[in-house]
Amino acid sequence: MLNDRFKNYLHLHFLVFIAGFTAILGQLISINAVPLVWFRMSIASILILIYIKVAKIHIKIPLKSIFKLSIAGIVIALHWITFFGAIDASNVSITLAVFSSGTFFASILEPIIYKRRIIWYEIFFGIFVMLGVFVITQSEINYIKGIVLGILAAFFSSLFAVLNGSFLKQHTATVISFYEFISGVIFITFFILLFEGGFSFEFFNISTIDFWYLFILGSICTAYAFIAAIYVMRHISPYTVVLTYNLEPIYGIIIAILLFPEKEKMSPAFYYGASIIIVTVLLNAVLKNMRRLKRKGF
Repeated sequence: MLNDRFKNYLHLHFLVFIAGFTAILGQLISINAVPLVWFRMSIASILILIYIKVAKIHIKIPLKSIFKLSIAGIVIALHWITFFGAIDASNVSITLAVFSSGTFFASILEPIIYKRRIIWYEIFFGIFVMLGVFVITQSEINYIKGIVLGILAAFFSSLFAVLNGSFLKQHTATVISFYEFISGVIFITFFILLFEGGFSFEFFNISTIDFWYLFILGSICTAYAFIAAIYVMRHISPYTVVLTYNLEPIYGIIIAILLFPEKEKMSPAFYYGASIIIVTVLLNAVLKNMRRLKRKGF
């Protein structure tokens, strides 16, 4: 029988695979990043609301908590906008590779927000990940806009993961997801009204294939994956979750190469940088496991 901790790690890796596939959908969907994220969060919000009604889940929480969750919802909206914007400006491989810089940001943000001491190897591994990003940047400088957007996406993702870790002791994954998605939709709605000329017939006039891609993105890759990831964070530290999500480039890049072989063909230096990131993830997993066994007296 698998113990609960191992089950959560397996579940986490399945969610990372879904995250990698999310980038593929971003490549396939023809609409721009801002409307794409608006549709994604709207679909997820509706599906979670239906689940709340069917399961009769109590979602009334203090106004202060709603405000905090709303801030996190805006952060995840910004993450997704910059993430899909990076894919538009470069490709899946570049975006997913530099997105792994989230390890570096998490190693700094988590001690600040949780008021714990900085762990030396988290900073060390974070620097190694940034070294991998640097190698990639040097070889793919023509994708600099996508690289910058990817790094911003990594920062927002790490900030979001650390913030969510502080909410888990107070609220369920469903309640957290509901308020965060609703606030994200409201934020993007105001952005569209103020800076993009508002909504129009063309905004909603999407192709059938885009609709189904968006539905998969909003349901499996968002509503399910989001709630499941928050649940997993109850049993695994936010830093480990962020670091494990660095495997997202591996899953995503492999799928992208299979689906888009011409567009995703990269220079050897890119793969050197990606290899540095992979090794960092593996070393972190080994070291954390050794520390856990040592604490248990093995």
